Amino acid sequence: MARRDAPAGRAAPRGRRRMTGAVIVAAGYVVNIVLMSEVWHLILSSCVIGAGVGFAYGAMPALIMGAVPASETAAANSLNTLMRSIGTSVASAVAGVILSQMTISLGGHALPSENGFKVVMAIEAGAAVLAFLLASFLPRHRPAGAPAAPAAAEPSAEAVA
Repeated sequence: MARRDAPAGRAAPRGRRRMTGAVIVAAGYVVNIVLMSEVWHLILSSCVIGAGVGFAYGAMPALIMGAVPASETAAANSLNTLMRSIGTSVASAVAGVILSQMTISLGGHALPSENGFKVVMAIEAGAAVLAFLLASFLPRHRPAGAPAAPAAAEPSAEAVA
């Protein structure tokens, strides 16, 4: 049975795509926690995570441009890029610290343990769930050309006098 709230052939709204992307990313990390014994498991989870990132990040620039005045779109998109870079750097550092602390010895060399990878992926899945929850609180996308919310009217000089 077809949905009646969206025209046929029309994609989900961008806000829902962002939330769907977070769920897909979380599912990919959970798949990776459960399936770690074969190379194709890693390929499968990487494809799922990549699809989720594509869903979430693909919608972001249009959402940002629709949420800010036209004169601020460059600054808003630049801030988004900066935040992505900072997030990636922090996540990499946290993963590195965890993997360096959860090691096994193999041939006299310390290597990250499987449990270390599972902990990192559980944290990443948790971050994706957190992103989903935060995205659910974001305001809805206002259509292009829609006026901004009216500001409170200032009292006129005649009304004060």
